[in-house]
Amino acid sequence: MDKAGCMAPYGLEMRPSGCPLGLECLTQTDLLLINQKVKLTEVLLRWEANNKYLVKNSLGQQVFFVAEENECCNRYCCGPLRSFVLHIQDNGGQEVLRLTRPLRCSSCFYPCCLQELEVQSPTGTPIGYVVQTWHPFLPKYTIQNEMKQDVLKIVGPCFSCKCCSDVNFEVLSLDEKESVGRISKQWTGFLSEAFTDADNFGIKFPLDLDVKLKAVLLGACFLIDFMFFEK
Repeated sequence: MDKAGCMAPYGLEMRPSGCPLGLECLTQTDLLLINQKVKLTEVLLRWEANNKYLVKNSLGQQVFFVAEENECCNRYCCGPLRSFVLHIQDNGGQEVLRLTRPLRCSSCFYPCCLQELEVQSPTGTPIGYVVQTWHPFLPKYTIQNEMKQDVLKIVGPCFSCKCCSDVNFEVLSLDEKESVGRISKQWTGFLSEAFTDADNFGIKFPLDLDVKLKAVLLGACFLIDFMFFEK
């Protein structure tokens, strides 16, 4: 095990059965902390750059680095609605996950064209999906496995207010009666919220949750960030 808390990629015997290569560290944690890196160009010039994030475990050890791949024209013409590819790398710089989001509208009046994000292996093999569920007031999503079978639900608050408090999106069972976890956007203070869209998130899930579903919940966190907290 390396100093960042992830198991070394060599030796297939170290990887639990069914766990995609590079995601071994997710088997050992029930909490992920996501810190968006502050971009000076945005603070000083209001110039939107590709997003970058650090993902840490419950001990504060970095386990992943996330980088957005996008073009300047797409960022400025489409803003938070933009399509993107997010590359998730381990501490050795190897890509372990790829998140793709197509360009879709974001209006409760157009339920035929809702948001969707696909979580893939570096080779493009599907691991799971995050699909927005139509609702006139609440942000709702369905977590699907690689076969596009519904597994979990995510339900957010009626008003995603960023003022002086955390914003919680509950991870629920399919019937929405049992709490499974939570995705929380953490309040970072007046100055940070006013001058940058760099956000902090926490993802809580059961330790024994399937690693692939943990990866899809990580993808859901980024989709939520773009939809509700990206300026």
